[in-house]
Amino acid sequence: MMDVVQVITTVDDRETALGIGRQLVELGLAACAQVSGPVTSTYLWAGAVETADEWYCVIKTVTGRYPQVEQVIREIHPYDVPEILAVPVVAGSAGYLKWVEESVQGGAQ
Repeated sequence: MMDVVQVITTVDDRETALGIGRQLVELGLAACAQVSGPVTSTYLWAGAVETADEWYCVIKTVTGRYPQVEQVIREIHPYDVPEILAVPVVAGSAGYLKWVEESVQGGAQ
């Protein structure tokens, strides 16, 4: 069984988040991408506290595909330093995890 991960990124508009998710699914690098928001983020940037509305994109994939997922996100992402986090799935429905693995073309190659 492969290791399923959720890759999380945030962007400044819904269309970009949807575009990232769609591209990853079309390329067979993700089984699913969910977009939600807006959320309000407060963060430190260039020495100042900033607040902005952002959109979450949560991508379901396998660990072996993370490098390619990150590359696609970086190519599309508008930020200089984008949030790209891979969070391991430590447990889940066996059927759902199998679906994620089977949906990601080529698996962990």
